[in-house]
Amino acid sequence: MKALFSAALMGATSLTALPATAADFQSPRDFLGLPLADAADAAPLAARCDAVLSELDRRLAAMEKQKGPSTVDTTLRAYDDMTNILNSAWGEFAVYREVMLDAERRAAGSDCETRLEEFEGKMQLSRPLYDRLNAIDASGEDAATQLYLKEIIASFDRNGVGLSEDKRAKVAELKAEIADAGAAFDRNIAESDKSIKVLPSELAGMPEDFLEAHPVGEDGLITLTTKSTDWVPIRSYAESDLVRERLMRTYYSSAYPENDAELRRLFNARDELAKLLGRPNYAAMVLEDKMLTTPEEVAAQIDKVATAALPAAQSDIAIKQAMLQKIKPGDTLDISNGSYVSTQVKKDRFALDPQEVRQYFTYDKVRDGTFQLVEDLFQVDIEPWDTSVWHEDVQTYKIVDRTDIRGKGKLLGYFYLDSHPRDGKYTHANHVTIRRGIGDNPAISALVQNLPKGGYDTGLMEHRDVETFLHEFGHLIHNILGGGHKWYGQNGVATERDFVEAPSQMLENWVYDYDTLAKFAKNEQGEVIPRELVEKMQAARYFGNGENERTQAGYANASLRYHLGPAPENISDAYREWVNAYAMLPFPENTHNEARFGHLNGYSAVYYTYGWSRVIAADMFTRFEEAGLRVPQVAMDYRTKVLGGGGTKPAAQLVEDFLGRPISFDAFGEQLKKGGEAK
Repeated sequence: MKALFSAALMGATSLTALPATAADFQSPRDFLGLPLADAADAAPLAARCDAVLSELDRRLAAMEKQKGPSTVDTTLRAYDDMTNILNSAWGEFAVYREVMLDAERRAAGSDCETRLEEFEGKMQLSRPLYDRLNAIDASGEDAATQLYLKEIIASFDRNGVGLSEDKRAKVAELKAEIADAGAAFDRNIAESDKSIKVLPSELAGMPEDFLEAHPVGEDGLITLTTKSTDWVPIRSYAESDLVRERLMRTYYSSAYPENDAELRRLFNARDELAKLLGRPNYAAMVLEDKMLTTPEEVAAQIDKVATAALPAAQSDIAIKQAMLQKIKPGDTLDISNGSYVSTQVKKDRFALDPQEVRQYFTYDKVRDGTFQLVEDLFQVDIEPWDTSVWHEDVQTYKIVDRTDIRGKGKLLGYFYLDSHPRDGKYTHANHVTIRRGIGDNPAISALVQNLPKGGYDTGLMEHRDVETFLHEFGHLIHNILGGGHKWYGQNGVATERDFVEAPSQMLENWVYDYDTLAKFAKNEQGEVIPRELVEKMQAARYFGNGENERTQAGYANASLRYHLGPAPENISDAYREWVNAYAMLPFPENTHNEARFGHLNGYSAVYYTYGWSRVIAADMFTRFEEAGLRVPQVAMDYRTKVLGGGGTKPAAQLVEDFLGRPISFDAFGEQLKKGGEAK
């Protein structure tokens, strides 16, 4: 079936040869996975992109020529079907861009993303389409439909549909420039191959499994890359100041200088677009549909979090400075040794050795433990799924309901796990929505991560890796459990952008719960992680939290300020100024972290999302804390009222439905105090 489907698309040379409805176009093969997951080269990807865009053009033209009354059942349904195809293709080609095994296929994915972004710009500038949608009388429809139509109309207004024809053409040109610059920026990060070489004797302090995974080359040296599987252990455990300093500077200059030009293009085009659309700056424009709706609100929220975190951050730094003088008298605490000193503090102050913790976490056990937690909390089953994949490391599964919410035994979604690093692959960890679930069509997700591969010899995971896995899996279940609604655009992770991290951040609490860890955290001898060790992890949990929140506030500050005007004269200098305004350990001269800060493309001015979402996550978790982390009724309330709500209500209302009250800062503030009190 796969070969026939791909060939059919490749042979679709005219609009009449393409199927007429969304259900036909997205064939059963589409909903059984990625049709070109195992494509041998870039040609079928390009052909599929051509076919999808031809179909989108056909649908847009048909809607623009639509006659008769505009109604929910005709006009809004046709629009929703069109955006279903658009966004499903976007997710599909995002995966190709992130994971395909050669630069040509990754470039085909990136190129199609750019073309899809250009189509979206054309669609949102279509005055005939806007007029049809704006003429719909939805006063008799349900609240979710009314909200959906209102948000669609606002999006058209925000994107310049009311401008003159020549200005609409300029908007399209600028959006194409933004899409192209963003794609190049992402590609440069993924393909950056910087590394350093060190003598084996310079790796004192490194875990045995790290050394096993880094053999000595023919030149007698060991290569260290800027992949997280190298950088994170080196900064945490390497005793050599020189090695940490060298890799730090290399890591914080990934994709530099090539991304300096792409960021300049990106920021300047965004600024010009915002002004053309009548906004003072790009930040003001992109915040209009968020929970926090103005740059002033965002700046105030960033500062509120940073101010609340300051006492704990000052305590963190004082403790680390004292430890540094104890182990290396006369040295200065800075960004190159901060993580290493934190490791020593945990050993000394909390009797917690992170390397002792690591022995209980291998990838397979963490994966299985995450699955079991999700199955227990949300009453689903996760089962193997046989489908084509792009690499032998990729694992595939499906999620089936075992409640009466959607129907016992109902297939809710499929997902891919691509969890280990390789050259050219996306370098961090993220969730990609390939499909949203609507009607009887299940959702499809992919988790693209860079976690250690192997068993106890070469693949031990840090506890923070366990946290990352559960966080990203939280996005996946949000997409899959948030389906089943009437409109494609309200299924899955369809809330305001500055809420989407909150559900995943709340789930992170379970990796500090002994009952959860005891189900899967076992060492090579099969011994379960001791309760006493988990208690030490809990005691040390909030050490460094204040410092981290200040650093995160700095990132959010840079994300916002880059979008308050055109690109600054020196992009790197501006980054260091804005981040260092909050960071306790400043970025030094001649580092260029902005060049590898991928969120500057995808999130633009909205990186504050993470800090704001942590406020919401802490608040939502209070209900679990009060009732118990595994109380079925609370977990199912969360599934139905928060995750299951999709985008049918504003995010603040979803949270209020779950908590029975509006969002409060109090729980997050208490967490920050715990950091300052860590002993």
